[in-house]
Amino acid sequence: MRWALLAMAMAGTATMPATAGPYCLKGCDVGGARGDCSFASYQQCQATAAGREGWCEANPDFNARAESPRDRSRQSRRRP
Repeated sequence: MRWALLAMAMAGTATMPATAGPYCLKGCDVGGARGDCSFASYQQCQATAAGREGWCEANPDFNARAESPRDRSRQSRRRP
C-alpha cells in the first residue's frame, strides 16, 4: 500500500509544470506545444531564443497574483 501511494505521488509531481514564469519560448526546436515557460523576463527569453528557431510569447497560464508576495498591510499589529 505504501508503494502504491508513493507511485501515485511521484506520477502527480511528474505531470505538474516546472517553475512557470510569465514568458514562454516556443518554436520547432523547443519540446512540446507549450514550449519552455521558465522565463522571468522577456529579455531572458529573447536571449535564450537567440540563434534558434524560436520566439517568445506571454504565458497564458501565468498568474501574477499567485506569484507575488502576500500583502502584509492587513495583518494584525498586536504583539503576542
